[in-house]
Amino acid sequence: MQMGCAPAGPAGTGKTETTKDLASALGKAVYVFNCSDNMDYLGMGGIFKGLAASGSWGCFDEFNRLVPEVLSVCSVQFKSVTDAIKAGKSRFVIQDDEINLDPTCGVFITMNPGYLSRSELPEGLKALFRPITVVVPDLELICENMLMAEGFIGAKVLAKKFTTLYALCRDLLSKQAHYDWGLRAIKSVLVVAGGFKRAEPELDEKALLMRALRDFNIPKIVAEDMPIFMGLIGDLFPNIEVKRKVDYQFEEIVKKGVEQLNYWPSPEFILKIVQLQELLDIRHCVFVMGPPGAGKSSTWKSLAKANELKDMKTTYVDINPKSISTNELYGYVMMATREWKDGLLSKTLRSLG
Repeated sequence: MQMGCAPAGPAGTGKTETTKDLASALGKAVYVFNCSDNMDYLGMGGIFKGLAASGSWGCFDEFNRLVPEVLSVCSVQFKSVTDAIKAGKSRFVIQDDEINLDPTCGVFITMNPGYLSRSELPEGLKALFRPITVVVPDLELICENMLMAEGFIGAKVLAKKFTTLYALCRDLLSKQAHYDWGLRAIKSVLVVAGGFKRAEPELDEKALLMRALRDFNIPKIVAEDMPIFMGLIGDLFPNIEVKRKVDYQFEEIVKKGVEQLNYWPSPEFILKIVQLQELLDIRHCVFVMGPPGAGKSSTWKSLAKANELKDMKTTYVDINPKSISTNELYGYVMMATREWKDGLLSKTLRSLG
């Protein structure tokens, strides 16, 4: 590969996933690096050396988050790789080290244009990468195909309703930091709808999709937006009344766990705990948000207690990130030795694994 590739476009358009799929189709190993302003030229040089020697592909996510000084040196480092490939060399020199060169190595950089704290790429660096513009995908077509794959017969009509609801939510609901009406959110709800379809194939498809949209969006919608959201659901799915899918056995276990922790098992509190479990079933990471005293800690502690009663081992570690620095929380590279030192969060995750 004599040039790098630079896909650019808004968040959620598939820049990184397209790179990974291309590598998979060609049988190449691809490594994704999330760039930050803490990365320096020595670390970047080490990555370029590894990619060139192994013939792997590297995908640098949010490449324009690097500071201008590092970007300037990166252009020199990557140019030495491309020049060696063009010259047909088997060995070349980068950062005073002579290493073997596999000409099938590749470098991809992805960028979200127009974001704050982003650097402009130097002209010399731009010349080394072939730019590609990635546009926002047709969500309705993706939704239709996923619904068909999940077994829905009326996928075309349901996809139109689905994307219309999310477009209206994006426009009409308040602008909350945790709201996500993009492709990732659509995909997670479609997976849930597919599970409902397989579990209850005799139910009407519109009712199944409406239940998935309602039950998995209500937990994240703030109180003032709830009437608008329920109104949109009612308009798009008129005359459809379907109850929430209830696991009575699990709710009884949750109630016992809440009582053992000396909390009051009100229906609203039990519902929040069940909703948290439902979200954890489809998400790797869940944020529990709310004002002080709303019951955020009580909710996840009650869920952990309920899982213990089900003989499911639940380990939780309580960390207060406000009491430590970012480096102490996530970890950092020691500049003197170039060694990685784990932070509290990364060390905890390793111990849980």
